[in-house]
Amino acid sequence: MTPRVAIIGSGFGGLCMAIQLERAGITSYTVFEKASGLGGTWRDNAYPGAGCDIPSHLYSYSFEKYASWSRRYPGQPEILSYLDRCADKYGVRRKIRFGVEVVAADFTGRSWTLTTASGEEADFDAVVCAVGQLSLPRLPDIPGRDDFAGVSFHSARWDHGHDLTGRHVAVVGNGSSAAQLIPDVAARAARLDLYQRTPSWVIGKADAAFGPLTRMALHHVPGLQSAYRSWIYQYFEAALWPAFAQGWSAGILRARARHHLRGSVADPVLRRKLTPEYPPGCKRILVDSGFYPALTRPNVEVVTDPIVRITPDGLQTTAGTRRADTIVYATGFRTTEFLAPIAVTGRDGSDLRERWREGAEAYLGISVPRFPNLFLLYGPNTNLGHNSIVFMIECQVRHILNCLPLLGSHGPMEVREEVMAAYRRRLERAMAGMVWGRECGSWYKNAQGRITNNWPARTALYRRLTASPPLPAYRFVARSSH
Repeated sequence: MTPRVAIIGSGFGGLCMAIQLERAGITSYTVFEKASGLGGTWRDNAYPGAGCDIPSHLYSYSFEKYASWSRRYPGQPEILSYLDRCADKYGVRRKIRFGVEVVAADFTGRSWTLTTASGEEADFDAVVCAVGQLSLPRLPDIPGRDDFAGVSFHSARWDHGHDLTGRHVAVVGNGSSAAQLIPDVAARAARLDLYQRTPSWVIGKADAAFGPLTRMALHHVPGLQSAYRSWIYQYFEAALWPAFAQGWSAGILRARARHHLRGSVADPVLRRKLTPEYPPGCKRILVDSGFYPALTRPNVEVVTDPIVRITPDGLQTTAGTRRADTIVYATGFRTTEFLAPIAVTGRDGSDLRERWREGAEAYLGISVPRFPNLFLLYGPNTNLGHNSIVFMIECQVRHILNCLPLLGSHGPMEVREEVMAAYRRRLERAMAGMVWGRECGSWYKNAQGRITNNWPARTALYRRLTASPPLPAYRFVARSSH
């Protein structure tokens, strides 16, 4: 029996799953996408300067290498265009139901019933949730936020109809999105205040355009593009990974970041504001060369006084009120909520939100006990700080493809509780040696301080684990009539 597969989301993960199903000859799938277009985070994050901090030739599918990237580091429009081309080339766009939001998934004992926001129901043998970790914008809980009389929006919901020229702009937050958008906004705004709670470590981005000769060579020299992609991957694994594991390259990474700060910011007072007190990697490192220079502009000020409340005409800090007519919230995403707001009910009425009450977890970031035939892409503990998440997604998709043929002959399958428990212990041991386990806040951790997002080992290990035959870790459950 060919399984009926539901895929929720059409970003890198959902498209990868759909494409690989097509390549395997499985066309009995449907992709549910709540937005009007595909691309996930690369559709939503269209703010000025949006781009990726992983080199373009690695931030792409291994089965669909693209030799015509214009730059070493891709911008948002080029990434979205790449995903559009992939969807069309492999014929998966026809299977995407745009504008259809899944609000509930219930395991009935034999299959899954999905319910959409419009009340429509549909049954599937397996569900692949590819909603990602960066899909739900997080707005700060600041008193008076709704009282602001000007224009305000989250960076992932950029108001392209609002001209920032000559404006007094307040940017709240100083993570990756802020670092990318501030250079453009600072060049247009009359004044820009960056409200910083905790500084980030920043290293320069060795970005440059690929010239026509380089692109021609990548197109036509046999093996060159694959070798270049492999070199990037191996460099990240060999040099950057040990820094996060508090190994030999940790000091080198710190020195590199300090050198970038000294070379970009001459003012010692501003340098002190921008120097973190925690080790690099404890929070996500920013890879950007335009951020620091933008902060030295005469119309830009870094505000470190805590925000007390938002007033109709600005932001009140512990040092006083600063006027603003536009507020941009570059405050990231609700990363630890994962499948929210979808209500997921598994075998015997198991509630996924209740199971994850103290923190989301899944075997290999893919499967959860008592939730048969439910698979996650970019799930708990699969995020990376040093390499391409596309690599991880492809590993997860291969694992799911190894599971699907077993469903027809054996019935619903779920990961064993004892396997999940052993995997949890293994994660916790590995996490203890990672720099992000140190005392610093980050979007890697939930409210209880548990790290639910990052993978605490080399990606080569993850590839080996996901390539293992699934059956020893899974068990089949008896079908019920309801």
